[in-house]
Amino acid sequence: MKILSAQQLAEADLSTINKQQISSNDLMERVATLVFERLHQRLNGAPVPVKIFCGIGNNGGDGLAIARHMIQHGYHVKVYVTNCSKKRSPDFLVNYDRIKDVTNEWPVLLSCKEDFPEITPQDFIIDAIFGTGINRPVDGWMADLIVYLNSVKAFKVAIDMPSGLYANTAHKTDDTILQADHTFTFQTPKLSFFLPETGQYTGTFEVINIGLDPEYLMAAAPIAQLITREAAQNMYQPREKFSYKGDYGHVLTFAGSKGKMGAAVLCAGAAINAGAGKVTAYIPEDGNFIMQSSLPEVMTVESDGDDYITDFNNPIKNAVLCIGPGIGVEKDTCSAFAKAVKEQSTPMVIDADGIQILAKHPELIKDIPKDSILTPHDGELKKLIGEWDNSYTRLEKAQEFSKKNNVILVLKGAHTITVAGSGQYVNSTGNPGMATAGSGDVLSGIIASFLAQGYDPLTAAAFSVYLHGASGDLASQTYAHEGLKASIISNFIGSSILQLFRNPAQEQQAQPQS
Repeated sequence: MKILSAQQLAEADLSTINKQQISSNDLMERVATLVFERLHQRLNGAPVPVKIFCGIGNNGGDGLAIARHMIQHGYHVKVYVTNCSKKRSPDFLVNYDRIKDVTNEWPVLLSCKEDFPEITPQDFIIDAIFGTGINRPVDGWMADLIVYLNSVKAFKVAIDMPSGLYANTAHKTDDTILQADHTFTFQTPKLSFFLPETGQYTGTFEVINIGLDPEYLMAAAPIAQLITREAAQNMYQPREKFSYKGDYGHVLTFAGSKGKMGAAVLCAGAAINAGAGKVTAYIPEDGNFIMQSSLPEVMTVESDGDDYITDFNNPIKNAVLCIGPGIGVEKDTCSAFAKAVKEQSTPMVIDADGIQILAKHPELIKDIPKDSILTPHDGELKKLIGEWDNSYTRLEKAQEFSKKNNVILVLKGAHTITVAGSGQYVNSTGNPGMATAGSGDVLSGIIASFLAQGYDPLTAAAFSVYLHGASGDLASQTYAHEGLKASIISNFIGSSILQLFRNPAQEQQAQPQS
């Protein structure tokens, strides 16, 4: 699913109006009807007090039209208009006039703090004050209104965007933004929904297809793409009946050190669980028993070092190398890492301590094969690209690093974002329970596995990130967020692949029973 900018969505509106030969108000009425239907499905006529706060632009027009539908269906609706300017949009004025046809109770005009209505926790608030068109911080009594709405415990629904939130640009830490419990957004999600400083304001969200011009949407170059279940289905490569393990590649993990052999076990185990034909673990001598007893499916090759990997004598020339989990940054290990990187000619996966070594020895970056995949968490990323002011500059710097060095970056987080040059691929799976030690080692093993199976590097990265999150989501249904650990996530990889192709009835049958 494409993620478009606010400007692109405005252009899509105009293109739709022109090609479908409708008025802008016809489009607004379509939007309001679709939102009302979603609300009606949930509220089902409940006698809840509904308070709708409308701006004087098109977002406010949406709110007025939604209010009209709700009143017509018997809901107890009170409408408030932020009377902050005389510059009302034409479509706002049309719907401001139409609402008098369904109620004798005219919208209440708000002009100052003294006009704010009393709100109780039992109220249902709809925020239609500002939409994607906002381009400056909310100030004055309008900011006071949003602060007031945030202070009450009533359930809050935002129309398209929580008021005060920008769709695809950064805001300042002291900007006033409505904290929604749920957001109905139009046609495409907004990039701000997926970033830590901004995504917190949307609550849960759902995308409503409002029928914008498909030709425009098809041609538009997205600022990012959301990896959904449908996208992951298209990435999956089914297996041939008459195949053997050699058809699914060989992963060589360069991982582990004294006290951190778990990282090596998790990485190699995930590579096996994700379908690699063979996995060999390159490990320090003293880690051999741990690996062999933990994973009988994995072959081992021992380094000369007892506690650390101190050299690299590659026994498998055609394997996909996954390097870094738990290796430490000892001097001899750094030398072995440098030798391993220089010997590779095909894309590899670099994680954890491998990224720390690259940050300490940036001269090695030029030796990384093109399209290799680096999987940093934010602490490691800062050592590679420097500090950033906000999540948008983080992405900009990551794109610059990716382009300059011809590598793919997997930026781990609540919505992991895969950066490949100017492309950004936002993941839609995962949960807070995956914030646990070893989860990243599992991810690096999955990515290496799909590289070995012949997936192109970008697909291997984005597909693996999706499956990693989906595995965590499935596992959390049995173990809860608090009960998740990395090895459990790894064991659900196969189940997450099965889930890709289950219909809803099959998914229901597959749920754990209480």
